[in-house]
Amino acid sequence: MGYIMDLRAFVGHRPLIQVGSAVILEDEQGRILLQLRADDHRWSFSAAGSMEPGESAEETARRELLEETGLTANSLELAGVYTGRSEHAVYPNGDEVYNVEFFYVCRDWSGTLKCQEDEVEELRFFPPDGFPPGLSGGLLRRLPDWERHRQSLNG
Repeated sequence: MGYIMDLRAFVGHRPLIQVGSAVILEDEQGRILLQLRADDHRWSFSAAGSMEPGESAEETARRELLEETGLTANSLELAGVYTGRSEHAVYPNGDEVYNVEFFYVCRDWSGTLKCQEDEVEELRFFPPDGFPPGLSGGLLRRLPDWERHRQSLNG
């Protein structure tokens, strides 16, 4: 079931400090892969999830990307680390968390897209000027930092 779900069996919906990683994956045309989440039906990161005991933040990002999209990250670029009140979330099932999130950009990847059953409704690439309505709050907070990171690499 996973570490966080095991903790939930003891603490219920009470707030947890949850460490995890999120990934924005880009293709050669500069489009971003977004996932339509099954739990809240919002467009979100290419992949994101909680760290398991013993994992590094980068290992978490790689695992979540593979699980949720079927894609393998050949390299990852750390674009930010986020903590504090702005990272508070209450999930549709009532679980409450304060996230510590490592945010990565992936431009070098391989594999074939495949949605993770029960978690991901759809995976689709969008150009930066053509995002769909219904973006998640976490993604909206990260997009300006992703754009700054992208511009710093492109000069």
